[in-house]
Amino acid sequence: MSTITTKDGTEIYYKDWGEGQPLVFHHGWPLSADDWDAQMMFFLARGYRVIAHDRRGHGRSTQTVSGNDIDTYAADVDELVTALDLKDAIHIGHSTGGGEVIRYVAQYAKGRVAKAVIISAIPPAC
Repeated sequence: MSTITTKDGTEIYYKDWGEGQPLVFHHGWPLSADDWDAQMMFFLARGYRVIAHDRRGHGRSTQTVSGNDIDTYAADVDELVTALDLKDAIHIGHSTGGGEVIRYVAQYAKGRVAKAVIISAIPPAC
């Protein structure tokens, strides 16, 4: 099982398949990385590197009592992206995952993101 451990000790589970330009999938609440499997297989077959993670408190990641907010979610994504050394990535987010993408791109993504795809997102209020 592939995981990273964030600065606060939370384990974040992720899938990382293939080679090529990275596509990073961000799931909605209360789902997990598994929600993206069909899309990941589609793009994997077309030469992309596909990555999806279970947000803290979801799926195989640590079930936390704190840090369940959009700022922490974005910080967790930054730690994952840094650990995997992703560059020129396309981030795809649905529902809460869309809000996570928006906050990540706004606060951390300098020089690492090629595009952001937001699907029925719940964007951060500020």
